[in-house]
Amino acid sequence: MTARPSPAPPAGPATDVGVLRRDLGAARFTVDGVGDLLGDVAGAALHREQRVPALRLARGVDSPAATLVRLFMLGDEVTTAELTAALPGTGPAGAQALGLVARAGAGHADPVRATVDLRPYAAADAAGAAHWWVASDLGEVSTGTSLRADHVLGIGGASTTLAQLTVRDPRPRVLDLGTGCGVQALHAARHSEHVVATDISARALGFAAFNAALAGTDLDLRRGSLLEPVAGEAFDLVVSNPPFVITPTAAYEAGLPLMEYRDGGRGGDLLVHELITAVGAHLAPGGVAQLLGNWEHHGREDWRDRVLGWLAASGLDGWVVQREVQDPAEYAELWLRDGGLRPEVDRPGYEAAYAAWLGDFETRGVEAVGFGYVLLRRPGHAGRPWHRVEEVSGPVRQPLGQHVLDVLAARDWLAERGVPDGGAPSARVPDDGGAPGDRVPAGGGTPSARVPAGARGLTVLADHRFAVAPDVTEERFLTPGASDPQVIQLRQGGGLGRVVRPGTLVAGAVGACDGELTLGQIIGGLAALLDLRADDVAAEVLPAARELLLDGFLRPVS
Repeated sequence: MTARPSPAPPAGPATDVGVLRRDLGAARFTVDGVGDLLGDVAGAALHREQRVPALRLARGVDSPAATLVRLFMLGDEVTTAELTAALPGTGPAGAQALGLVARAGAGHADPVRATVDLRPYAAADAAGAAHWWVASDLGEVSTGTSLRADHVLGIGGASTTLAQLTVRDPRPRVLDLGTGCGVQALHAARHSEHVVATDISARALGFAAFNAALAGTDLDLRRGSLLEPVAGEAFDLVVSNPPFVITPTAAYEAGLPLMEYRDGGRGGDLLVHELITAVGAHLAPGGVAQLLGNWEHHGREDWRDRVLGWLAASGLDGWVVQREVQDPAEYAELWLRDGGLRPEVDRPGYEAAYAAWLGDFETRGVEAVGFGYVLLRRPGHAGRPWHRVEEVSGPVRQPLGQHVLDVLAARDWLAERGVPDGGAPSARVPDDGGAPGDRVPAGGGTPSARVPAGARGLTVLADHRFAVAPDVTEERFLTPGASDPQVIQLRQGGGLGRVVRPGTLVAGAVGACDGELTLGQIIGGLAALLDLRADDVAAEVLPAARELLLDGFLRPVS
């Protein structure tokens, strides 16, 4: 059976789109307005893709916002009269001309249904508060059917994660690679002079063009695969939520559709590998690339070593944070659901695709798949590239864009002073907080160790003054009746929400970092107080200070 053709993306003259923008605002069809209408329970249910609570509430309210929620967010039919009241300037005929709705007739009681998902979006970044409306294809909540292969996604969890992760300092030229409905490009336009947005999907670019017009923003839209549309060009920022899903060919043969928004047509995790190693050719000096991705965990190789190999091949600074890990079965189930194959509808097809996924992973020795963030930078100074690969699975404090800039600034500060890279000298507490009674030995060894020969450059830190970041707090755990703490923790209130357990010397040094004394003076004071050799105190404090600076616990004071 031939699949029904997908509807064309919405489009129309700028003046008509401007009238629609005014209508939507006047209807209080905003994030706050929808939140007030639905309340916590129905809003949470809708977030779980359950529309019944929201539908019951919206049908019981006679307001423009309720009509628009029913129509564009819940897939409910409304009458011509209701839509006329909700969008008086645009009107039902105007909404149809823009490609937003389909009408059964022109009578007041005739039904109108949405042909696109249209919903409000709000965010805050360095440029201030943003309030937009974003159109995309109707989702399963509205249609009750599986997504089409050329489906254009709206704003989901991945979109908001990337938007909050992205640096927001002024960047003259920005590339949004695989723009989809265009939300990353809209954010970028707030802090850049020129935004290029690319996608392999003509329909996606159509939605991005409409959303840019609805936001009053100009974008340079180009069609093509990955970096092909920007050959020979350089950018100050590249952002991408690429089609990184690992889908075996046999799963398509079993009936799983190839979805344009998620399937890049590469084997395994090759697409993410290609982007990491190729994007540097399109970064200006100091340029940053930030993308989401996943990578395979192979049984005979630590995933960190594998990803570090990609970073080394890129020739760029690189920082990868793994946020989640799924075993092969979990991974297959996630993307089978996303692709619309369900056992209650087509058990043979579902199980055949499921088996194909597991077989592909087994054949290639894949034991798990990690998801996370990738940051790449072409440094503006000479020197060996800086690489960091880690796992942070606990809650993080969004938005992270400023924290990313702070980490890069700290790295530059260290590099400019010749401070060498090194391993983390203070172990981080597990995301569950660990057992407060368990002493973490990192940084708490005997004060006899000397600074390793390869890290003598750390002594330059002793000449500088530091202050504890304002979001850092200290926690002390004591057993009942004890006068001295058994465990000391430093907790970061912002950024990645890190927790470190320093030894006594490092904790004492951090506590004295108020910007008045140099770190060398603090080390000397601790040595005199505890009757230790200053070199021995420095051997413990200086490596820890480097990592605490890079993690955002300490900041240099001019």
